[in-house]
Amino acid sequence: MNPEKTRTKVFSRRAALFMGGQCLVMGGLGGRLYYLQVVESERYATLAEENRINFRLIAPPRGFITDRNGDYLAINVQNYRVVLVREQAKNAGGVQAVLEKLAKLIDINEHTMARVLRETESRRAFVPITVAENLSWQEVSRIGVNQPDLPGVSIDVGQTRHYPYSEHMAHVVGYVGAVSEAEQNGDPLLDLPGFRIGKNGIEKHYDLALRGSSGTSKVEVNALGRVIREIDRQEGQPGREVKLTLDMRLQDFAGARLRDEKAASAVVMDVHSGDVLALVSVPSYDPNAFSEGIGAAEWQTLVKNPYGPLTNKAIAGQYSPGSTFKMAVALAAMENGIQPDHTVFCPGHVELGDRRFHCWKRHGHGSMDMHSAIEQSCDVWFYDVARRVGVDRIAAVCNRLGLGETTGIELLGERGGLIPTRAWKREKRGQPWHMGETLVVGIGQGFVLSTPLQLAVMTARLVNGGKAVTPRLAYPLDGFDKNGQPEVNDLQAEDMPPGETLAEAAEAVASGGPSPTRDAPDFPTLGFRQDHLKSLLEAMNAVVNSDRGTARKSALRYADYAMGGKTGTSQVRRISQAERDAGIRSGEDIAWRLRDHALFVGYAPVHAPRYAVSVVVEHAEGGSRAAAPIARDLLEEVLRLQGYVTADGVGVKTGGAG
Repeated sequence: MNPEKTRTKVFSRRAALFMGGQCLVMGGLGGRLYYLQVVESERYATLAEENRINFRLIAPPRGFITDRNGDYLAINVQNYRVVLVREQAKNAGGVQAVLEKLAKLIDINEHTMARVLRETESRRAFVPITVAENLSWQEVSRIGVNQPDLPGVSIDVGQTRHYPYSEHMAHVVGYVGAVSEAEQNGDPLLDLPGFRIGKNGIEKHYDLALRGSSGTSKVEVNALGRVIREIDRQEGQPGREVKLTLDMRLQDFAGARLRDEKAASAVVMDVHSGDVLALVSVPSYDPNAFSEGIGAAEWQTLVKNPYGPLTNKAIAGQYSPGSTFKMAVALAAMENGIQPDHTVFCPGHVELGDRRFHCWKRHGHGSMDMHSAIEQSCDVWFYDVARRVGVDRIAAVCNRLGLGETTGIELLGERGGLIPTRAWKREKRGQPWHMGETLVVGIGQGFVLSTPLQLAVMTARLVNGGKAVTPRLAYPLDGFDKNGQPEVNDLQAEDMPPGETLAEAAEAVASGGPSPTRDAPDFPTLGFRQDHLKSLLEAMNAVVNSDRGTARKSALRYADYAMGGKTGTSQVRRISQAERDAGIRSGEDIAWRLRDHALFVGYAPVHAPRYAVSVVVEHAEGGSRAAAPIARDLLEEVLRLQGYVTADGVGVKTGGAG
């Protein structure tokens, strides 16, 4: 065979295979190009547009909080902050050099400088980093004048939360703070830099309503993510306004009245509607410090303060109610067949086994019935009826009056107090109940604990005709329940629109709705006999307005009005017999923390009860001396503010539930 023909034949075959392969490759490429450019053209055009266009959330303005008269308690104010862009600072020696120049104009500590340097390493060079917030106008002006020497530094304007009444409202309104990792729940708003949420008080309780719904900004970006221009902007829906039942004038007055006390609290409420008109705890703190970012030193000062400024004593302070508890015991006695004319002789003490239980009046009160026992606060009469009624029956009446359980007020950290029973002691302590403990319960001591708010609720239920009034701090907010949650929790997942979450439903609810209503709830009756309640009110009237009443020096100074009430002195330790014999019981003889608490509960006007008050002054000893005058001043002020009397104390209203 001719070698030349063989080589030609092999070459032709290889060339054909090669050309066939090329055709297949080119066909595949052509088909792929056709698929991408024709079949998938719309999809990739969309992806390209999404790479060029970004949608960014805009934080909405937080809703205002006002008092019952529209006075602003929490608002938003301009927040001037200085930001730094790393890539613009490189021509001036870098971020470190620019920060050192900036530190000569405003206060930048080492901690802040270290934080900014860390953030510049973890963020893209063109992303602004916040250096300092809440700048004064003088600081802004200094930075503006020196702007040419501070490349990369600029002033940004945002919003921060401000509380005009500061310490007088701290325990009620609360404060906002940065979102912690534990609080992240998938809501994109919580990921926004600088976004603040409620941390305490009403700010926390109604946080979802106050947040509002976010807006969006449509921006064009380059391949690195740098913003080129803003294409479109949709502002968010501002948060809802929350209107409180508080009267800021009364709240301010109460705060000023308690200012000189080391530790105290007071509550004033409407006995028919449950509206809380004042709720004060001292000492307090400045919530603006938390909103702006509290320093470590200031935080430690608050935490280590022995008088507990961070504790809302009105709802979380648990005290033995002392003699303010005696109305509940007297009501339990009447409900269980003991008549108001039941008489007991008080020699100053009673004997039970080998123990002696003393009356506060060393030599006794003599013959006492229920009226005089409440009027003069005789302990021996209540020892007797407590023994006859028993602790379990006393507890049952106390529970109906709102003692021993939380009231459900719209504040974080409320405590329930304690009304003991035989079963409670057996379960919690593994011990039987003793009769001596019943006697001590009869005068509001021993295991019994209550909060100032519970004592105000108890008083309100006694004087409003026996209705189960519950306190409230905020008027109903359309679309939200009393717990501050959107009223969509009953919906099943399948009943919601596709893709809608609870957070989205909350945003929809927060977008609007009618203003709050002031309509008072119709509270159910507690089932107490009206003649029993009338007997108690007459005795409470005598406490203040009779010659022998323990609070007779604190009668209202308005000629046409009177208040009723009950003093209380709560022991914080047992007084030994040796101390009694030596006369060392109170005052400067013992340390402040070992002195008795002073309490008072009251109501006004006597002829048509409308307002209840409770006051607790820690370690101030006698309730008649320390707490009753404060309660009187608060009731006088609320009567004046609500139009019952003129400025000179002349009555202009007849009272009642209106």
